[in-house]
Amino acid sequence: MASFLTNLTKARSAGRKPWNSGHGTEWWLIVIGAIIGSLTGLGAVAFDKTLEYVNEHVMHTQREASWMLIVTPVVGMALTGVLVKLFASEAKGHGVPQVMNALIKRGGLIRWPIGVVKVIASILTVGSGGSAGTEGPVVQIGATVGSVVGQRLHMTREHMGTLVGCGAAAGISSIFNAPIAGVFFVLEILLRDFSVKAFAPIVVASVFSQATTQAVLGENHAIFATPGDLHGYTFSIFELPGFVLLGGVCGLVAVGFNLLLHKGEDLYDDWKLHPLLKPITGGLALGLIGYAFILALNAAQPEHGAHVPMFYGNGYSTIRELLDPKAYDTGSGSIIATSVVLLTLLVLLKMVGTVFTLASGGSGGVFAPSLFLGAVAGAALGVALERMGLMPEGGSPAAYALVGMAAVVAGTTHATLTSILILFELTRNVYVLLPIMLAAVVATVVATVLERDSIYTFKLRREGVLLGGARDISLLRKIPVTSVPIEPLPEDAVFASDPLGKLVSLHANYHVPDFVVVEQDGSYIGMVTGKDMRTALIDREAIPLLLVAELLRTDLPVIHPDETLDVVVDRFAEHDVSSLCLVTAGKNPRPIGLITRIHVMSRYREALEES
Repeated sequence: MASFLTNLTKARSAGRKPWNSGHGTEWWLIVIGAIIGSLTGLGAVAFDKTLEYVNEHVMHTQREASWMLIVTPVVGMALTGVLVKLFASEAKGHGVPQVMNALIKRGGLIRWPIGVVKVIASILTVGSGGSAGTEGPVVQIGATVGSVVGQRLHMTREHMGTLVGCGAAAGISSIFNAPIAGVFFVLEILLRDFSVKAFAPIVVASVFSQATTQAVLGENHAIFATPGDLHGYTFSIFELPGFVLLGGVCGLVAVGFNLLLHKGEDLYDDWKLHPLLKPITGGLALGLIGYAFILALNAAQPEHGAHVPMFYGNGYSTIRELLDPKAYDTGSGSIIATSVVLLTLLVLLKMVGTVFTLASGGSGGVFAPSLFLGAVAGAALGVALERMGLMPEGGSPAAYALVGMAAVVAGTTHATLTSILILFELTRNVYVLLPIMLAAVVATVVATVLERDSIYTFKLRREGVLLGGARDISLLRKIPVTSVPIEPLPEDAVFASDPLGKLVSLHANYHVPDFVVVEQDGSYIGMVTGKDMRTALIDREAIPLLLVAELLRTDLPVIHPDETLDVVVDRFAEHDVSSLCLVTAGKNPRPIGLITRIHVMSRYREALEES
C-alpha cells in the first residue's frame, strides 16, 4: 500500500494529461477514494465490534450490581478525559464540528493521532454508558484516514477536502450500513458541495467501505429492521395533520436539544475546574440520574425488573422496541411504550444525559441521541393520539416513532435530504417514506426559524468560522490565490527603523493601499496599514518624529501561494484591512506582493459568472 501511494504521488506530480478523465473528475481521485473507503471500512468494523464487546461486559456488570450504574460512567469518562487531555484535545465532543473546522480553517489537515484517540475515547465513553452515538467518531475516524492519505500524497487544498469527505462518507456507510446516506451526509453537511468533481470519489469511497464491511462481517441488514406488522402500513390522507404536528413537535425537540447541549458546553467551558475533573462530574451526574431512574421505575413497576436506563449508550435497543407495533398493546406491551408520561420523561432524560456526557468532555456523536429523541417523542405523540381516539384506522404509534426519528435528525442537522435517506436505509421500509418526507421538512422549517444554526454549526459560527452557503464555500475552495491580481511592492524596501516620512513619500509615488515592512535580510515582519497612516497624518507636525516601528502591525496574517480564496476571505473577515501580504513558503518568508480585498471579491464575482 505504501509503495502504491508513493507511485501515485510521483505520477500525479508529473501532471500527465492521461490522468484526467476529461469529465471534470481526475480518475486518480476515484482510485484514492476506493482506498480510503476500504481502510475506513476496516477501521469502522474494528471500532464497532470493540465497542459492542465493551458494552456487553459493562451492561452485564451493571445488571449484577445496580451501584455500578454510577461507577461505570464515572470511570469511563475519567479515562476519556485523561486520554483526550494527554494526546488529542480535538477528540473531545461529537466529532463532526471538529472535522468541519479542519476543512474550513486548516484545509482538511487532521493529525493522525486524532483518529486513534477518537476511537479509544468513544469506546470508553459510550461503552461505559455515556449517552452518545457512533456517527461522530466514525466521521472523525474516516476524515482522519482521508486527511492522512491526502497529506501523504501532497494534495492541494481542494482535493484534501474531497478526500476528507471520502473518509467521512465511508465511515457513515460502514457503521450505519447506509452508503447513500453517507454520501449525502458529506455533501449536504460537511462539504456543502454537490459538484460532480466531489461526488464521484465520495460515492466510490462509500461503496467500497460498505463492500469491505460486508466482506468482513458477512451480513447486510437494516440496523432498525421494522417488524412485519409495520411493513403493511399504508399512509392515509387522514394522517396528514398528525404527521405535520409530529414534524412541528420534533422541530421543537431538536431546537431544545441543540440549545441545551451548547448551553451545557458553555457552562463547562466557563467552569473554573481542573480539565481532568470535568468529565468525572459529567459521568457522576449521568450515573446518579440513571441510578435514580432505575430505582423509581422498579418501585413503580417491580414486575418488569429493569436494570439499565434506556438513555444509557446509543439507545438502539429502546428504538427497536418502539418500532414494533406490538409494544403498544395495553397489558402485554412494552414497559415504556404504553406510558405517555414515561416516554416524555425519557425525552428529557436523554437530552440531559447527552449534555452531561458530551459537554463535560466525553467523546461520541449526537446522531444516535437524535434518533432516540425522535423515536421516543414520536411514540409519545402517537400513543397520545391513540388514547384520544384521533389515530386513523390502520395507524400505529410505531409509525410515528419511525417518522419522528427522521424529523428530529432533520431538525438538529438542518439536512432534510440526508435525514430522509438515512432513515430509509436504516429501516429499509418504503411504506413510511411519504410521512418521513413530510415530517422532516416541517421539522427543518420549525428548527431553522427558531435557530439559524444546526447542532454542528452552532459553536463554529460563534468562534468566527466562516460557514457560508454551499455554493459560496464550494467556489471559494476551488479558486487558487495565484489567480487573483497581485499588487506589486515598492522597489524601496521599508524597514522598522525607517522614519515614517518615508512611507508618506512612497504612498505619493506608488499609491499602494498598505505597506509591507521587512527585516534587513528581506524577510517579512509585518505591515503598516493605510488606515493607520491616515490617522497619523492628522497630526502632520508629528510625522518627522515617528518611526515606522511605531505603526507596525505584526498581528496580521499572511497568505501563501498554495492557499485558496476561502482561507483568504476568512482572514479578511477577521481583520479590518484592505490588503494582506502574499509571502513565499519557508521558515523566513519573503513578501511577494499584496492581495487586496477588492481583487478577491472581483475574482469571486468572475467565478460566479463562470459557474
